[in-house]
Amino acid sequence: MKDIHSYTYYYFIGIGGIGMSALARYFKFSGAQIYGYDKTSTQLTQKLTEEKIVITYKDEISEIPTNLNPDNTLVIYTPAIPKDSNIKKYFQKSGYQLLKRSKVLGLITQTTQCLAIAGTHGKTTTSTLLGYLCKYANLPATAFLGGISVNYNTNFIYNGNQISVVEADEFDRSFLSLYPDMAVITSTDADHLDIYGDTKHVLNSFNEFANLVPETGFLLVKKGVTIKAKHYTYSAYEKADYYAKNIQVVKDTVEFDLITPEISIKHLTLHLPGKHNVENAVAALSIGLKIGIDPEILRRALASFKGVKRRFTKQTFTNGKVYIDDYAHHPTELNAAINAVRDLYPEKKLLTVFQPHLYTRTRDFAEDFARSLNKTDELILLDIYPARELPIEGITSEWLAQKIPNPNKNITSLGKALKLIKSKEFDILLTVGAGNIDTLYEPLIEWLHEAEI
Repeated sequence: MKDIHSYTYYYFIGIGGIGMSALARYFKFSGAQIYGYDKTSTQLTQKLTEEKIVITYKDEISEIPTNLNPDNTLVIYTPAIPKDSNIKKYFQKSGYQLLKRSKVLGLITQTTQCLAIAGTHGKTTTSTLLGYLCKYANLPATAFLGGISVNYNTNFIYNGNQISVVEADEFDRSFLSLYPDMAVITSTDADHLDIYGDTKHVLNSFNEFANLVPETGFLLVKKGVTIKAKHYTYSAYEKADYYAKNIQVVKDTVEFDLITPEISIKHLTLHLPGKHNVENAVAALSIGLKIGIDPEILRRALASFKGVKRRFTKQTFTNGKVYIDDYAHHPTELNAAINAVRDLYPEKKLLTVFQPHLYTRTRDFAEDFARSLNKTDELILLDIYPARELPIEGITSEWLAQKIPNPNKNITSLGKALKLIKSKEFDILLTVGAGNIDTLYEPLIEWLHEAEI
């Protein structure tokens, strides 16, 4: 196969995906011309356009640039793209080399020291922090992230190509294409059951991933997660090989000590709320130590880390109201977000706006979603965001709402949500979901600022 770095042009089918856009930026940074297609325009695709990447939103052959041919162009696609895509079928029939995103990322990690962060929850924050630690320490590293770093306003961090920091995605078993030298497994909760079928197959896949780490490498696993390969454990809740101790919440800041088999680093400061974020920090810091970053550099870097967009993004207003936006779309993540709100504001009234993501996920975890959402004072439930799926008969937000005992709940569409939110009384507003609920963010910020006057 031709070297993936030797092409003049790269065409991305589904370029608006968070993982695809990071790869597009990687090849753009390498000096190539990037083209792409996606179904809809988003803030992310608009940013790519500003970066001189040419994107079309029409799935038509006439949209493909005429200067492309099989010799000068590599086509990269995501499994989320339908098989009947006109653009994809054209490239397949015309002799182009087509590779899945996971395959391309795997080939990049094969020639670097790969630091891979896997897990059904926590991997985005952990990998973004690790990428930030590497950049802060001026290591020759490239980070491919599944979220937008607040510090750099991008999902791609470049400072050299000897080390790769990768968010290892379990969807479609993509992470099995990687070549990890060191890895973290943050969690193996059931998810993507439309792909895996059941919890057993999810765990089997994570065990396959763990076996990719060579014996000379380093595997760090959250304590309590069942992984058969030789590994070390980490935790923020109990003693482990690597763990947090003396955790204290001081306003919006968490302070803790990091305890490892070799050294302890005391009085660390993290500006992200929630014990789950302390645990993410323990994992990232531990990998940072293993690759040789000085403890004092780690201390300073952690204190300046601002997190990931849509991972508990918080705005406080002069009238006392607080607005928090989070990507949570699984019951475990919802619990973490709501618990963090309760820890910070135990006496405040919480209004949660949740957009379920995928019909299959809503169906498979309905009882768990109901328990998580019942913890809020008042709930607005939006219609299910379908993403790649077709509707499933009987699986609706109305059906889910019936399972939630909390009587203070409403069901509405995304288009009517803003008006309904404005009619509610609350101290804390929490919007959560992985679909297009993020389109509410700017209008809500604008309204809440107006309410200050």
